[in-house]
Amino acid sequence: MMSVGVIGLGDMGSGLAKNLIANGFETWGRDILPARHQAFADMGGHAAADTAEVGRNVHAVFVMVMKGAEAHEVILGDGGLAQSMAPGSSILLTATVKPSEARAIGAGLEGTGLQLIDSPVSGGYPGAQAGTLTMMAAGTDAAMAQARPVMEAVSANIHRVGSAPGEGQTVKACLQSLIGAQFSATFEAAALAAKAGVPGQVILDVFSTSSAGCGVVKNALEKIIDRKFEGTGSHINTMHKDLTISMALGEELGVPLHTAASAMQIFHAGRTRYPDGDNWTCTQVIEEIVGAELHRDGAKVTR
Repeated sequence: MMSVGVIGLGDMGSGLAKNLIANGFETWGRDILPARHQAFADMGGHAAADTAEVGRNVHAVFVMVMKGAEAHEVILGDGGLAQSMAPGSSILLTATVKPSEARAIGAGLEGTGLQLIDSPVSGGYPGAQAGTLTMMAAGTDAAMAQARPVMEAVSANIHRVGSAPGEGQTVKACLQSLIGAQFSATFEAAALAAKAGVPGQVILDVFSTSSAGCGVVKNALEKIIDRKFEGTGSHINTMHKDLTISMALGEELGVPLHTAASAMQIFHAGRTRYPDGDNWTCTQVIEEIVGAELHRDGAKVTR
């Protein structure tokens, strides 16, 4: 059985680790927050002192950090995976970063004998915890074949979208432009319903069985009508960062992204007003403007 590592044990990485352990993989992990380290150890993982210790003990490692600079440091920095992993091992870049950042990491690994799979994921906290993530994987035939068992432990849908670093991140940027728009439209529709006095349960029932119904809309509406705006595993910083990547790719390629740009501004407002909130907290900003809140059993007038 392969030994596997996870760098970054937050909402997403902890789900990866949980499912790797459940599937019988010896799992090593590293995070900068002690509480996450302890939670990982409690679930049966080996909490490493540093990134190098993870690299020395595994055949494959998932890098699930927040930013491209962090991924670069973990993989190519002093004491990083490029220095500690044995040639022939696999690095799975599951963090969402700019395509250019993934390409730079790929270039930095040339000559190390390490295999990079550029594979951002979708499915959020629920998908990570349930092991049902969608993976957008770009890697060579050999890399994909070798990493397949560990990928199957955390994913229900593995899509081979390319062979070179950056190709997975490009697909993810396209996806996030769509998801951002779906979120934003849902937030606005929820505020519209609240102002009109429609109960949240009615909106959830109708939207969920309509042609617009999907997991993104249903999950967002459930959080809104139950007023769960923090601690749901979908911090607003992540989606805000992802939309920034989508917008940057559109600018780089000369593609107008009108709807994604509007979503970007809605998330920017939500992040500024409620910096500790999750994605759905954007709805609160709109509700404050219109003076009404959407609750499961009805709308509440606030002014």
